[in-house]
Amino acid sequence: MRILFRCISLVVAAFLISLVQAEEPAKKPPSRYELRQEHDPNGIGKFYMGREIAQVMGHQGASWLERPEREKEEHCSKLLPALKLKPGNFVADIGAGSGFYSFPLSKAVGPKGRVYAVDIQPEMLKIIRARMRNWDIKNIQPVLGAVADPKLKPASIDLILMVDVYHEFSHPYEMTVAMVKALKPKGRLVFVEFRLEDAKVPILVVHKMSQKQVRKEMEPHPLRHVETVNTLPWQHVIIFEKKEAEAKKTGEK
Repeated sequence: MRILFRCISLVVAAFLISLVQAEEPAKKPPSRYELRQEHDPNGIGKFYMGREIAQVMGHQGASWLERPEREKEEHCSKLLPALKLKPGNFVADIGAGSGFYSFPLSKAVGPKGRVYAVDIQPEMLKIIRARMRNWDIKNIQPVLGAVADPKLKPASIDLILMVDVYHEFSHPYEMTVAMVKALKPKGRLVFVEFRLEDAKVPILVVHKMSQKQVRKEMEPHPLRHVETVNTLPWQHVIIFEKKEAEAKKTGEK
């Protein structure tokens, strides 16, 4: 009888404990991001790994992307050779904007290749579609992305290019997870960012990134730093490759 009573008591006690635990609010995991009241007026007050995220340049600034002096300032024509693209490659231009790089990329990959021009602003994609029609371009596919998802198929992309855009991602961790998933095995992720290390680069501070910061933010992801190209006068070209182990883990071929 005593043994039965003890067993019943233990069951009741366990049930009461479970009720108490159920009533306790679940503890939220620590946020990857930090919000600060005091911040750069050109940032959004949200910080990731110590870096403030910059405000997104709206579609109203499309003309700045196409400014005549851009080649003289940035030596844009030197970027594509550094990417070592091949005919037939599938490339994603993330934050494509007005398509300034999407159209040269389409020429580089040829008719058997494809360029996914990804942007979160429909107005930017409207500009790209109009130019596609005017120039009879068939191998560009405009894609309306989301703030944490480029809307690309898994293991479908040879190279993802981001020109002066990553620092504006409101969810950089989640976006990088999605981009890496979209890369083929050994696919490359390329950052083109204005050099924070160089005070003479005439760009707002929150729109610059140091090479050290870029590499720091990629450490949580299955990426290997391949090289940093410094042939451009104002920008780093920082290239990562998707690790083979990640491809095997997800069953990619």
